[in-house]
Amino acid sequence: MDLNHSYRAFVLAVAQNPRIEALVRSRARRLARRFVAGDTLEEALAAVEALEREGVHAILDLLGEMVRTEAEARRFQQELIRLVQALAARPYPRYLSLKLTQLGLDLGEELALELLEGVVREAERAGCFVRIDMEDSPRVEATLRIYRRLREAGHEGLGVVLQSYLKRSERDLEALVPLGTPVRIVKGAYREPPAVAFQDKRLVDAQFLLLAKKALEKGLPTAIATHDPRIIEEMKRWTAERGIERERFEFQMLYGVRPAEQKRLAQEGYTVRAYVPYGTDWYPYFSRRIAERPENLLFVARSLLPG
Repeated sequence: MDLNHSYRAFVLAVAQNPRIEALVRSRARRLARRFVAGDTLEEALAAVEALEREGVHAILDLLGEMVRTEAEARRFQQELIRLVQALAARPYPRYLSLKLTQLGLDLGEELALELLEGVVREAERAGCFVRIDMEDSPRVEATLRIYRRLREAGHEGLGVVLQSYLKRSERDLEALVPLGTPVRIVKGAYREPPAVAFQDKRLVDAQFLLLAKKALEKGLPTAIATHDPRIIEEMKRWTAERGIERERFEFQMLYGVRPAEQKRLAQEGYTVRAYVPYGTDWYPYFSRRIAERPENLLFVARSLLPG
């Protein structure tokens, strides 16, 4: 296990402590705004407009996951539909990312399928692409199964995410090729055991490149979701060498992370999207961002000190 993985595992474990959560929620809210566009849809749309002025498109994400009641899942569905309807009135590209556990996946696969299909129908009317985020490993199979069922029902404007630290992802990619599935390749941000996930950063990075290149070789629309400059430069080099049109792939980064690089890539003629999260349920997302880099933890630690 490398130091990078050890650090991430430690932070994610500590973040689950209720007292730590309460402390961070009360004192680090302002810091969270570095990564979260705001509490409301209106604040998120303002962030989208600012990105568009820089030539960067947006992926809107209403924060929330692992709901405990059907009523809560249905409330999330209504908020997602409100988001799609708001995007429909805007002139810029429309793109939504969501998690199935916010639509009740843990309560039942049929409930999540029903609620997601309602969102997808509204998105189709609005010309909005829907990305189904990938969550932790126990939920991967159900997520892919729901995606396939929606495709079988005739819905096409949606895609999935593959995490390069999961050992199964290469097999999952092969299974998605016949459907022409739009895929987003990420490294992965959850705490996973060695039985299912690579623990060495070098292996995770190598798998990321393997998945991204294989997806493009197989003709899949591919989102390269990373801030890693080495991976970005390698994908730029490799796609140019292979003559792969820039319309077939795009770079995706997180809101508030390396904004100058996002703007630079857009100016070079690449499609760039920033993942723009918003909402009051920001703590799980914020915890995963802190777990990605030790420098982020220092910012949080300073904000928690008495003023």
